Amino acid sequence: MTSRIFRSIFLAAAIVLTAGLAFTMGILYQFFGRQLEKELENQAKYLALSVEKLGAGGLGGLSGEDERVTLVATDGRVLYDNQADPDSMENHLEREEIKGALSDGWGRAVRYSETLGERTVYYALRLENGQVLRVCSTQYAFIALVGGMIQPVMLLLAGMFVLSAVFASRASKRIVEPLNRLDLERPARNQTYDELAPLLSKISRQQRTIQSQLAEAKRQQQEFSLITENMSEGLLVIDKQAGLLSCNASALRLLGAGEASANQCVLTLNGSAAFQTAVEKALAGGRQTADIRLDGLCCRLTANPVCRNGETAGAVLLLVDVTEKVRLEELRREFTANVSHEMKTPLTSISGFAELMREGRTNPDQAQSFAGYIYDEARRMTALVEDIIKISQLDEGCLPYEWERVALYDLAAGILERLQKEAARASVTLEIQGDRPTLYTVRSILEEAVYNLCDNGIKYNTPGGRVTVRIKEEGEEVSLSVTDTGIGIPAAHQSRVFERFYRVDKSRSRELGGTGLGLSIVKHGAAYLKAGLDLKSGPDEGSVFTLRWNKKDLQA
Repeated sequence: MTSRIFRSIFLAAAIVLTAGLAFTMGILYQFFGRQLEKELENQAKYLALSVEKLGAGGLGGLSGEDERVTLVATDGRVLYDNQADPDSMENHLEREEIKGALSDGWGRAVRYSETLGERTVYYALRLENGQVLRVCSTQYAFIALVGGMIQPVMLLLAGMFVLSAVFASRASKRIVEPLNRLDLERPARNQTYDELAPLLSKISRQQRTIQSQLAEAKRQQQEFSLITENMSEGLLVIDKQAGLLSCNASALRLLGAGEASANQCVLTLNGSAAFQTAVEKALAGGRQTADIRLDGLCCRLTANPVCRNGETAGAVLLLVDVTEKVRLEELRREFTANVSHEMKTPLTSISGFAELMREGRTNPDQAQSFAGYIYDEARRMTALVEDIIKISQLDEGCLPYEWERVALYDLAAGILERLQKEAARASVTLEIQGDRPTLYTVRSILEEAVYNLCDNGIKYNTPGGRVTVRIKEEGEEVSLSVTDTGIGIPAAHQSRVFERFYRVDKSRSRELGGTGLGLSIVKHGAAYLKAGLDLKSGPDEGSVFTLRWNKKDLQA
């Protein structure tokens, strides 16, 4: 900006100075021209007085170096000339200045010489005897004068241009200096040219608008970041070259990537064929959904294109962890298959015995025995159905039970008393030890969980073994453990014994009449009652199942 102002000032000054110099020289030229004519007129008058008194002899003192003086007779003949021979000169009667003097008493004429670049001024005065006295002087023409003075004129112009440049530079800097000191962060506080006030006011308004828009954009960005960073789903935004524009922590976690940089190719985060196909189809303008396996997780990838002006500008990738859903679906299918299998066995037995009895191929003693088998299998089916109903109720959280205060020791003692006959048949000793805390819980669920643990302790024990129930109250924690001296559970099976219908030894379990749902009911019941469930066991070392409660979680 400074250079533009400098050029403008310098150019204006140069034009003004050049025009001013030319105009001044023209005025001076005209002024000196008039002065020359005035001097010629005075000289003619002075010489006229001398000629009238002394005649032509009054001009004898003039030399050839003086102004040219000519005396012309009334018929135009030259009587005297101080610079030429009068006899060789032509008749002057038709000369403009002579004609003017003869008719008006004085005459004036100016003649130019293009060749010599000179201007000759003539002034003629009529004498009393009718003769005409003419005085002339030569002056350079304006162009010739300027041409002769070209060097000093150019030096003068150069000096003026230098001064103009110096003053233009200083002026432009002084003009721009207040502009350079403008505080555009606070336009209203500037004290500068009045002409800038509207601009500064507009900048101030625009700044307020921009700040408001930036604050709103920042707020929206923070909200978006807060939402995306707290999403369990993974979100990735990519451009049309598959470069990563944005992603949240969940996406990196699900993809197993430690970190990602801007514009990184999203395909480097996961190299599976399903992932690559989904990205390519989305960038081609289509929508793709695929399930991909990522480090033991099952994620559902939904890839949607982002279009702008009818063209695909990128894509949005959404990753949803469906591992639990898939696992539950597998459990559902496994549960259905297990239920079908578990119910098919007693139904087959019942159907076979009933068919024999219907066809009359049994005697009374066999009929009674078959009826006993049918009764046992029916009870087994009933127990299975009841356990399935209990698990379903625990899964759905729609149990028709109420929370109440329960004496844990008395509840466990009552369960052991109910199992006393079964323990005697298996030659197993039952005992209870420990404190007598009171829990705020659901009696029926707690009773079912403790019953199943004690029942399993009896079934999978050895003759002469022992089942011990220990109850402890330590600070804010209450625990109930069921310890048996039975066959134990190998470490490889301990993570699965709480699954539905899972049996470590299927033949032994069927022989003992179990449904395979006891420990699953214990697990779901413990979760419903806000209790932790631990297992410690080893082959031929017995097992210890422990339920733990925190009193803070059981406030009435």
